[in-house]
Amino acid sequence: MMKKRQVVVKRSEVGRISTTTSSSVMRSVRYGECQKNHAANIGGYAVDGCREFMASGPDDEGGGGGAALVCAACGCHRNFHRREVETAEVVCEYSPPNNHSSSRR
Repeated sequence: MMKKRQVVVKRSEVGRISTTTSSSVMRSVRYGECQKNHAANIGGYAVDGCREFMASGPDDEGGGGGAALVCAACGCHRNFHRREVETAEVVCEYSPPNNHSSSRR
């Protein structure tokens, strides 16, 4: 399962109140069942029944390793497997306490 994380920080001042908003987006990508039609050349439709992509080898990010893109169960490329993306976003807004009102009595 691949995970991707993105963090965005925004600062704004409205009047005298300073606020900071932080937004974090996490995406996980999963590859489901194989959808390759093995009978396309004879005009039919047949899938192999592979239910989930499993990489044949390690994920070599810079090495060009093709084994990470081939399914160990069915031998098909990862592109034939259904891609499922889950996205979750967390937003947090922070306003520091107002020091001007606490100093007055």
